[in-house]
Parts: sequence; structure tokens; C-alpha cells
Amino acid sequence: MRPEKLAQKAKAASDILAHASTDEKNRVLERLAEALGKNQDYLYEENMKDVRAAEKEGMAKSLIDRLRIDDKIVREMQGSLRDVAALPDPVGEIVKVWKRPNDLLVGRMRIPIGVILIIYESRPNVTIEAFSLCLKSGNCVILKGGSEAYHSNRALYRLIVETLKGSKISPDAVQFVDTADRDYIYSLLEREEEIDLVIPRGGEALIRNIVERSRIPVLKHYKGVCHVYVDDEADQKMAVDVVVNAKVQKPATCNALETLLVHEKVAKAFLPKVYRELSRQGVTIRGCPRTVAILKDIGKATKEDWSMEYLDLTLAVRVVPDMDEAVDHIRKYGSSHTEAIVTANYERAWKFLREVNSSLVLVNASTRLNDGFQLGLGAEMGISTTRLHAFGPMGLEELTVTKFIAFGDGQLRT
Repeated sequence: MRPEKLAQKAKAASDILAHASTDEKNRVLERLAEALGKNQDYLYEENMKDVRAAEKEGMAKSLIDRLRIDDKIVREMQGSLRDVAALPDPVGEIVKVWKRPNDLLVGRMRIPIGVILIIYESRPNVTIEAFSLCLKSGNCVILKGGSEAYHSNRALYRLIVETLKGSKISPDAVQFVDTADRDYIYSLLEREEEIDLVIPRGGEALIRNIVERSRIPVLKHYKGVCHVYVDDEADQKMAVDVVVNAKVQKPATCNALETLLVHEKVAKAFLPKVYRELSRQGVTIRGCPRTVAILKDIGKATKEDWSMEYLDLTLAVRVVPDMDEAVDHIRKYGSSHTEAIVTANYERAWKFLREVNSSLVLVNASTRLNDGFQLGLGAEMGISTTRLHAFGPMGLEELTVTKFIAFGDGQLRT
């Protein structure tokens, strides 16, 4: 199908989907959850085609792990669908009403954005997350997954289409880009009359390429340089647990820890403790001179390390004199993604929350929690580090805009 035809089909379907009932949308999501369970063997067979190809090409193990569909991933996809079905429908919600001096009642009502093109890499469960959130928020979605997950994404798309065929919602509400041809994608990025928003999920090079080519607004984050600051009043056991989880649990994700900042008063006691645990997990440390003086056998960090998104088992570590220096470091080298402080000091925790303006700022918790599912959004379309329209994980509300409405009894402008 030519790109203009695909975009036009999505646009036509969006005008209808925007008015679909909540019950019908929820029924589709529930039926799709059931279909995933009934078709697990088919999904595993198609997914293994992608996994074997990735292994043959020598793809990093951390990236292959993101590509794989197993029993746990299927349960997570089913849970995500049911969570989204259980969430309130944002479409039609009136979020604010106020009265003017002439008694005109003015309000704002949520409506769908329209047609959303999502371009993503590696993780095939993004196919389910994107579809479920777009459907519930009344948006048509055009799916363009990475070639490394082609068979997995196509299998999931087929289950979505089959589920929609048994409903009152047109299968045209979801479109699948069945080609890796870049010119095809570039043509879609010019279809500003039909496509309302582009959301890229992937590496910095992919996102910058899309931003440069698109005539359509793009919600983006270029990279996730995430920080944990361990305060001098931190519970050190908690701090070790938070740091290890943030770095090791899934190092190839955008919300994984990349730089650890440690208050100088606790550095000599804390750094050896966290180093032992990180070393057991295969993490390589690159430290500032003060860190090297304490740990000795680690590598020296360069200026480039402070702004590096490793997406691997490598961690930059810096000793800082106080929290103000930690905040300054985050402002200088961070990417507005996710930052955390570990402290028992209530006032300092609130100061960190106020002064660090990333998309999620945490107190005494892992950066890996910056995720729509973990934060109660059901799922997410991505994490935006732009501050226009949406900032942070994009759930249902972030996939709507508000229009103004007004109720009068004959008011006229004078």
C-alpha cells in the first residue's frame, strides 16, 4: 500500500474511532488479551525467527532480551491491556469549568489527537502498548516497528486486526508499515494533512533523523542520562539496593542509571559497598579522581562519560561536596529524563524535587520506575522529555488534547 493511501485510511478511520463507545473499546482490549493467551505458540514461533536472526548477527545480549517474547512478556501484555481497559476513558472528560462575568460557562473537554505514527525499535510489546493506548484514547495508530522485530510485530498486528474484525470498530484504526524502506517512512513523515503526531521510540540517531525529516510535530527524547544522588543522610543499604536495581535490572533501557553522584561525607563508606554489589553483576565503573582514590582499580572517567548513555553495564561515578553540586551536575549533563535522590532528610528531599526538573524525579526509589505501567498509567506510548503537550510517560491523558467549550443563554460580544 502506498504511504499516502495508508495515511488516508487511518485519517478516515480516526473520524469514526473518535466517537466509539467506552464499552466497545474496552471489549476489544479484553478480547485481544484473550487472543494473546490463545495464540502463544504462534507468537513464540514468529518471535524466534527474530531472536535467531539477532543472535546470528551478533546483537548484544541486552538487546536480544528486549526482543524476546516469553510467558512473562505475554502475561505483561495481557495485564497491560486489561489495565488500560479498566482505566477511565479520557475522551469527552470536562477537565475544568469557570464562569465569566457575563455568566458564560467556559470549559475544556478532552478529545483525541487524531492519527499517531509511532516508530519504534526492538521491543515487540510496544505494538500492544501503542495500540491499546491509542484505541482507548480514540486515536488511530500507524505502527512502524524495527526490522529486528518484524515477524513478532507482524504477528501481534494480525491478532489485533482479527480482534477488531469481531467488533464495531474498523480494522483501519490500526495500520502496519510492512516495509523497511526508509523512503516509505520519509513519505509518511510528510503526510501532515492526515497524521497529527509522530512518536519515535529508539536510539538518539533514529530520533534525530525523524525530527530532521518530519513535517509533523514530534514528541521525543534523545537519550536517558539518568542520575541517582546518594545524600550524606541516606540509608546506605537502601541506597545500594536502589543503585544496583537502577543500573542492572535492565541496563539497555532509557530509564536505567548512567551516573551515580555520592556526597563526600559518605563516599569512603558507601562506595566500597555499592562497588562490591555492582561488580558481582558485571558492572564496570568509571570514576572521578576522588572516586578512583577510594576504589583504586576502576577506570578514570572523562568529560564525555558524564553525558554518556551507556545502555550497558557501565556506570559513571562522581563524588560531590553537597546536594547543590549534584543538582548542578544534573542540570549540566542530564537529559531531563529521570533522577533520584536517596536521603532520610525530608527538607532536602523536597528541595531536590523542586530544583530538578526532569520528567520524573524520585525520592528513595529506582529510576527504573519511570514507566507508564509502573506509575499506574496502564501502559505508555513513550517517555517525552520535550515540555510541549506532554512531559514524562505518555498515558491516556497525554494522548488527548483539550478543546474549549462554552454554555451561554444568549450572550453577545459588545
